[in-house]
Formats: sequence, C-alpha cells, structure tokens
Amino acid sequence: MQTDIGPYDPATRQVPVSFTVGELVHKRAVNACLKNGEYDPAATADRVAQVARGVAVKMDLGVITEQPESEALPAAAEVPAEPVETADTTAPAE
Repeated sequence: MQTDIGPYDPATRQVPVSFTVGELVHKRAVNACLKNGEYDPAATADRVAQVARGVAVKMDLGVITEQPESEALPAAAEVPAEPVETADTTAPAE
C-alpha cells in the first residue's frame, strides 16, 4: 500500500491522506500527532502507518471499494414540491 500524506492543517489538527492499492484509492483525514503543541511529522507518519494497516484490511474484505462517481443532483428549485399529508395533532383525541 502506498500512502501520501498531505500538509498539516492546524485548524483541524489533521493531515489528508491517500491510501492506494493498485487502482483503488481511499482518501481520508487522519488526526495529526503533536509534541509540546507542535506538529510532529515523524509521529504522524507512524500514526498514518497504523491507520493504513486498518485500511488495507478493509480493502481486502471489500468494505472499502472504489467510490462511484456521484451523479449531479437536481437543484432544490428543480424538484417539484409535493403536498405531504400529516396527522392533525391539534384535534382532540376520540
């Protein structure tokens, strides 16, 4: 498995990571490791390696698969509004 670690984001304290096996690519954020409040690249690389082992198992089991390309969803204005029937909760129970 190949892992590519992106730049550290101090706002989220995470790094974006791409996990690649053959044609299968899984991208996710991984919590970065800090030492004395500062980003620790070596410890973060170790943490990414730990996460990669779990990702590899999930890929082998078929839990993580190729993501289908998402189809464009219609804008809210394009979706016709349909009336929704609801129970009258203000009427006294019989």
